Amino acid sequence: MFPELKDKIVLVIGSSQGIGKSVVETFLDNQSVVIAADITYDFDELLAVNKSYFQTHLDVSQETEVSTLSQVLINNKLIPDIVVDVAGISTMDFLVDSQTSDFDQTFEVNTRGTYLVAKYFTKVMIDHGRKGRMIVIASQAGKNGYRGMAAYVASKHAVLGLVKTLAIEAASNQILVNAVCPGIIETEMKQRERVEGGALRGMSAEDVRQEDISQVPLGRTGTPQDVANVVLFLASPLSSYMTGQAINVTGGMTMH
Repeated sequence: MFPELKDKIVLVIGSSQGIGKSVVETFLDNQSVVIAADITYDFDELLAVNKSYFQTHLDVSQETEVSTLSQVLINNKLIPDIVVDVAGISTMDFLVDSQTSDFDQTFEVNTRGTYLVAKYFTKVMIDHGRKGRMIVIASQAGKNGYRGMAAYVASKHAVLGLVKTLAIEAASNQILVNAVCPGIIETEMKQRERVEGGALRGMSAEDVRQEDISQVPLGRTGTPQDVANVVLFLASPLSSYMTGQAINVTGGMTMH
């Protein structure tokens, strides 16, 4: 528990499941005010679940939606102190067989979406004098190559470039910008990837899961809470001399 996070306003984008859901729960446990935004929420208004928890629809690939939400938060005096961008998608196919439309969609959400979130919500923090945090969920795929995931790998490499650049540009405003690079985390997306990736390679999803475990020095795959714990650290005063970093949460699978 970090008492310093009590009543801090935290915007979590991509919040309905997996890592995003754990991030929301972790900040609520620390008595923060959480705004959960996700494409699956089918209401456009800012829904107050209670005085500390709000939900709203957001498609990060649509600039008008991102800019509108930034203005909604201003109008409702909910200026974020911390922004956590978890939104992301993946497609599975070998590069030579892949669909250009899948490549474009992956970049629309993962890279352009990160750009739009960073652009609009960092500006809100700057304009309102928040010495805040921008935390982006990237991936160890932003540091390595993986078969069947060319679009995802390329998009996450680009995300790390955005994080490093924004960290430099926002430093004078005392806004810290960092990325978290999860490894193999047990989420709904990972389960789907095992089915689709296994089919490409003539393997069952369970075969892929066992292969996943064999690649991790700690001998297990990760949980969404493992990632949320590092997000919490980056949001806390303990990380006050860190910016422009890409922190691995991989059980030792990626060490650079």
